[in-house]
Amino acid sequence: MVDDVLITLQNAIGISRNWAETGWSVTFGPRNTEVLSLEQAMALPKNFVFREEAVNYWRQAQLTGNDAADSGEKALKALESGNLSVAADALYFSQYIEQPFAGYSRLWHDLYETVKALVIKA
Repeated sequence: MVDDVLITLQNAIGISRNWAETGWSVTFGPRNTEVLSLEQAMALPKNFVFREEAVNYWRQAQLTGNDAADSGEKALKALESGNLSVAADALYFSQYIEQPFAGYSRLWHDLYETVKALVIKA
């Protein structure tokens, strides 16, 4: 079971670090202009009124994804050394900072719940 969690955690770290590149569907402005990534936000015309909002949104997704991944790496190290409690604490932080994007990603929440269940069983 822990081996499966390790693989899932490694994948989650990569996914989280790439939130701003792989993205999800978000719309901006009264015309609901869809912007799927930081790259698309940066490519919006300079005169698009909601360009700055889109760029800021995706930059925040990038920063949040990296912070969550950093904490995920702490969890990975803790799991590799058999310290489930420290791993659960690190994943709690990852899922906590994921909250602003929880409508698009529950990546860290689900991992936290899985590791928390392992801690309870131990």
